[in-house]
Parts: sequence; C-alpha cells; structure tokens
Amino acid sequence: MTIRPLLNSLILSKLPHIGTTVFVAMSQLAQQVGAINLGQGFPDFSCDPRLIVAMTEAMQAGHNQYAPMAGILALREAVVENVAALYGHRYETAHEVTITAGATQAIQTALTAIVHAGDEVIIFEPVFDSYEPVIRMNGGMPVYAKLRYPNYRPDWAEVRALITPRTRAIMINSPHNPTATLLSADDMHELANLLRDTQIILISDEVYEHMVFDGVKHESVARYPELVERAFVISSFGKTYHVTGWKIAYCLAPKALMQEFRKTHQFAVFSVHTPSQYAIAAFMQYATHLTLASFYEAKRDYFLAKVAPSRLQWLPSKGSYFVTARYAGIDEYRELDDVTFAAHLTRQHGVACIPLSAFYHDAFDESAVRFCFAKKETTLAEAAERLVKI
Repeated sequence: MTIRPLLNSLILSKLPHIGTTVFVAMSQLAQQVGAINLGQGFPDFSCDPRLIVAMTEAMQAGHNQYAPMAGILALREAVVENVAALYGHRYETAHEVTITAGATQAIQTALTAIVHAGDEVIIFEPVFDSYEPVIRMNGGMPVYAKLRYPNYRPDWAEVRALITPRTRAIMINSPHNPTATLLSADDMHELANLLRDTQIILISDEVYEHMVFDGVKHESVARYPELVERAFVISSFGKTYHVTGWKIAYCLAPKALMQEFRKTHQFAVFSVHTPSQYAIAAFMQYATHLTLASFYEAKRDYFLAKVAPSRLQWLPSKGSYFVTARYAGIDEYRELDDVTFAAHLTRQHGVACIPLSAFYHDAFDESAVRFCFAKKETTLAEAAERLVKI
C-alpha cells in the first residue's frame, strides 16, 4: 500500500469545494507575466517611518515575549479612547477590547464563539471570501442577502424575510469590500429596527473605517447604542497604518460577548505579536488615521482621472481603497465571463484585478472587476496608461 492513497482515504474535507483563492491565483499570474497588481488589497508603499522606529524601540526595550491574551493595556486603552472620540461610545478596557492577529482572525473567532451546528448567519453578497467558509466550518449555514448593481444597497425587507428562528447572526461590512459602498445612518436605523426584540448577534466588519470619502462620516455600529449591545465590531491596524503584513487588528464587544470571544481567541492564537502592539500604541498618538480619508481620496481621484478615457465603466468609490469597473459595454469582451476577462487583462494588458464573481457563493457574474488603488502614483499612472489602451 502506498502512502498517498492511504492519506486520501483518511481525509474528509470540511471545505471540499474550496481550493486556492482567486486572490492568490491572480497575484501569482501577475507575478508570472510581470503585470501591475491592482488585484489584492495591499499598498506598494511604505508605512510611516515613525512606526518602524517605534517597532525597533519596542524590541530593543525587551518587549519580545508573550503579550497578555487580550492585548497589552496601553494599546487597548488607546483603542478605547479613539473609539470614544470618534463615535461616542466608551468600551470597557478590561473586558470589552481584544487585540487580534488580523481582522480575518477576529472574524473567525467571533463566528466560532457564537455559531452552533444548524445556526444560520445572514451575509450580504458580494461578500469578502472568508465569511462563508468559517460559518460552514462551525456547522452553520450562510444565508445570502443581495447587494444589487449599480448601487449595491441593502434591501432590508429582503433581509427581514430571510430571518428565521435559526438565525444566529447578521454580518455587515462598511465601507464595503468589494463594491466600495457605505451603509448610511438610515441603514443603521433600519438594522436596529430589524434586530429589536430578537436574539440575533451582529458582526460588523469595519476594517476600512478611516477610508470614507467626499465629506461623509463613517457610520460605525459604535455610534448606535441599540446595536452596540449585541455587536462584535472589528477593525484593522494593518489597513489603517499600511502594515497589512503585521496582521494586527482588534475586536470590540460588550462584556458577555467578549467573554465568549476570548474563550476561542485564547486557543486560536493565545496572544498577538508583542512588539507590534507596543509600536502601534506609541504611534497612535500621531493620529494619522484622521487624515487617512483625504490621503486615499486623493489616490482615488488621481486614478479615476487617469482612467477616465478608458472604455471601462467605473462605478463610484465611496469608501475603502477599491473601485469597481464593468466591461459589458465593450463589444469584444461582453461575452467573456469575469474570470476570463481578468486573466486576459493581466496577460494581454499587464494589469491584474479581481473578478467580482469571486465574492459570490454561486460565482454570479455581472461583468465587473475590482481594482485596488492603494498604490504609488507612479504605479497608478502606469496601470491607467495600460487600461486606456483596451
């Protein structure tokens, strides 16, 4: 008997239909053909040098052993003060804030803490690709509400109709990845009305909270007392400070929810990279997050001005560092599915993007692709020059 057949017989996959993600595949293709990668959402520029100095100082000061499970006190205190200043709600430092190894870990931990076999979790499609697999790994069932082209707005009547006695949670994401849309104050009030008198938990993915454009404010769950009392709120230092490779984020929740979160967190990662926590706690004094919106709004405007002559139809980008474009109006491409179009764009025109069908459980195709503009202006200019030649 050979080893491989034996191993194959032993494996019963929890995610049999999932392989390498399109994000990895498109980045690999971009590297293979030398394309400009506007696919995956990470900057190609450096973080603030003061943050590197703070990291170095933290390591030299000896902060190189395990951090407390919930995160170092200084960073949790800084998070509490920042959230209170921005949104008006003061979380309890000791029991309502946990530092996590990235937002994806926070999302997985929150879902693992609350989802039991047979529970339903309502998610909005197009949806970030980690939500559904984690729900399923915990024995839950994702239930899909639709955000429809061109505005990608929630239909709260549809959401209400999807709620059943088995509904355990609803997950929201604003600013939204991949459509770059925002939930409004009216949306938050509708959500509060919908959840009132239910036992449904809310998970709010707010990793792009500081990237909201055109003078609009971010409608965090933390602004709404009726939602705060039932919500996990998740945000990302990696996104905010241009250090996605540090994989450091945080989760906020009322004490009873956070107790369950920490039970799972301690067995998933136990604690998070210590010098990163000290560095970010020290760096937060500079409040660079308060200028992040104008920083990325300028990049958005620069890129969209450069690609305006192209034949792609560019949809509004109201938040995050993404923008979506449709190619259905280009005759020679209208029959292509979005995966094929994205690969063609990468190979033939040297610009990588992400097909929007990757954000649907059934690969729903609206002839649309997502671009990331968290790049240097030179990168954006070169990519735009290639895109206008299509």
